[in-house]
Amino acid sequence: MADKQAITLDGNSLTTGDLVKLGSGKYNIKVADSSWEKVKSARGHLDSIIREGKVAYGINTGFGKFANVVVSPDKLSELQENLIRSHSSGVGEPLSPQKTRMLMALRINVLAKGHSGITEKVLNQYIDAFNVSCLPYVPEKGTVGASGDLAPLSHLALGMMGEGKMWSPKTGLKEAKEVLSHHGLEPITLGPKEGLALINGTQLITSIGVLALEKAAAIARQADVIAAMTLEVLEGTNKAFDSDIHKLRPHKGQQAVASRFRALLDSEVHPSEITKSHKEHVQDAYTLRCCPQVHGVVHDTIDFVRGLLTTEMNSATDNPMIFPDRHLILSGGNFHGEYPAKALDYLAIGVHELANISERRIERLINPAYSERLPAFLVAEGGLNSGFMIAHCTAAGLVSENKVLTHPSSVDSLSTSAGTEDHVSMGGFAARKALTVVEHVEQVLAIELLAACQGKEFRNPLKATEPLEKVYKLVRSVAKPWDKDRFMAPDIEAVTELLREEKVWAAVKPFIDNYERQMSS
Repeated sequence: MADKQAITLDGNSLTTGDLVKLGSGKYNIKVADSSWEKVKSARGHLDSIIREGKVAYGINTGFGKFANVVVSPDKLSELQENLIRSHSSGVGEPLSPQKTRMLMALRINVLAKGHSGITEKVLNQYIDAFNVSCLPYVPEKGTVGASGDLAPLSHLALGMMGEGKMWSPKTGLKEAKEVLSHHGLEPITLGPKEGLALINGTQLITSIGVLALEKAAAIARQADVIAAMTLEVLEGTNKAFDSDIHKLRPHKGQQAVASRFRALLDSEVHPSEITKSHKEHVQDAYTLRCCPQVHGVVHDTIDFVRGLLTTEMNSATDNPMIFPDRHLILSGGNFHGEYPAKALDYLAIGVHELANISERRIERLINPAYSERLPAFLVAEGGLNSGFMIAHCTAAGLVSENKVLTHPSSVDSLSTSAGTEDHVSMGGFAARKALTVVEHVEQVLAIELLAACQGKEFRNPLKATEPLEKVYKLVRSVAKPWDKDRFMAPDIEAVTELLREEKVWAAVKPFIDNYERQMSS
């Protein structure tokens, strides 16, 4: 649409946040003028290589095991088209529109670096298709993440060739050629190297990985808030969050979490009637006392992964690559997915711990052996009502699934392409399961937040701190108190959606900022 804001891509400065924005369908893509010059220069050099009859991998040779087979000049376009068709061998469910947009945007960003040899025409056709959400049907499985994400990127290119299926908001899922025609677009025609330029790279791993990363960052911030709410309801102490303790172990994430707890719990800035009503504990269980140490490393993991994925997003991951200034075409291994694969395995392991510790806090809320003056399973007339009994089982089940999913896929490798590609990253699965782990974490924390708010019902009429009261009211706007048993799944989904939309964080952020201002003045 003409009124959509555009994000400019130059192959060097794309952020993870902007990539997620591009996945929303609310933004167009434009390529920087400086990038068009690089694209034109690289293509000019490639064309000169062809005119001179020089042999270069993937331009006038076969691929993989067939790298030593020279292809005649009259079959160079057929070579590229055959590559796309044969490599479109993915299976499984299709990527969602959001993931497909992110995949397409990331490939455009790589092409904009100007080392791929793509023509200006084909790059423009990709941009035009993206801007009207003409999205090829891309199965999610089939990549081993070594010579790039060949199968998914081939499906992306196949749709752009007018073959296979394609989806757009205006047409739904139809034959690709029909969808393109409906939007006044022509299928791409591939010249020498252009098929290879469209499919060599780690864009599936990285795009799904970025989605997992940004969702992880959102839930990690809110996990701190939820844990603070639980501590408040369990009448815990805030002494463990004293800044002097955390200065002695100055990990960035640990200090940030402790600071948030100080802002959210009882203080001169935000007093709590609940805290003032009970005798202070000397110390609490680890699931409460050690939140800065446990949550903190998750925040630091997310920061590390963001840095690595930002580099990966803005890297040339083709093979071969064109260097017009040196008059060279060089074959290398930038397509190998080990970097994002390892990072995303690490992300899954890190963010899972938020659910692991959350499930234990839920146990403390619902088990009267661990809580003071809270009824079993947080419900009156226990026996007649079961309360949060099975909601806790759901959380435990999700945590157990995550323990399997956090086994690193990147520790595996299988030789492919007749031994030519003899070490692979398995990064596609690393990305997909990292996203699943994050989604499970969202659901477990939603259950904890529901349980904490239900526990607060038994502290009434005493008030929590003002920021935590805001969170309580937000939850109650979508899930009423648990007076007696009812259908619970809709409440869990409603609160999960609050977390996905970062509304819990939005509710407390002004109070955290105010606390920090007052403490620094």
